[in-house]
Amino acid sequence: MEKVKLAIIYYSSTGTNYQLAKWAGEGAKEEGAEIRILKVPELAPEEAINSKPEWKAHVEATKDIPFASKDDIEWADGFIFSSPARFGNIASQMKQFLDTMGGMWASGKLNDKVVSAMSSAGNTHGGQEATIHALYTSMMHWGAIIVPPGYTDKSIFKAGGNPYGTSVTIDQEGKMIEDVEDAVKHQGKRTAMVAKWVKKGRS
Repeated sequence: MEKVKLAIIYYSSTGTNYQLAKWAGEGAKEEGAEIRILKVPELAPEEAINSKPEWKAHVEATKDIPFASKDDIEWADGFIFSSPARFGNIASQMKQFLDTMGGMWASGKLNDKVVSAMSSAGNTHGGQEATIHALYTSMMHWGAIIVPPGYTDKSIFKAGGNPYGTSVTIDQEGKMIEDVEDAVKHQGKRTAMVAKWVKKGRS
């Protein structure tokens, strides 16, 4: 059987969710997956980006990361989405991307894709879980197969114990408070593993 294909799609203004996406990719590769790390388009005006040096620096540093497309969605057997919390919901950039998938949804091309999600926020109770739940609501409409990490590995407890998807708190200096690297890699590996099972079953 050919390799399972996983698209890791993120939005990040200063780099946190980009880092989560890279760690998830490492975990998925350990499971033998072929991966694509992809970003969604930025919607914020250039003056807003330029007003924050860390935001501008991240945009410049990731200019070569490709944008996710409908072709990537069709290519992938599964996805991991990573978005910061915005008032307890996914970032508008991520929502806008999901909203462009109506045609693919109508044609049944989103059915049975394996999906997991991650998030970040500036406070410990800043909406991380609600953000993941919001993304999973969209995935239920896709007919996707949701793969949460649950408590399937001890790294999840070290990372704060979020069973819905790895989440992280960012301090005032932009650094991650929780130690989530191992949990994210486990989530990437687990998502690839379940996607492999589904793909094998369908074949």
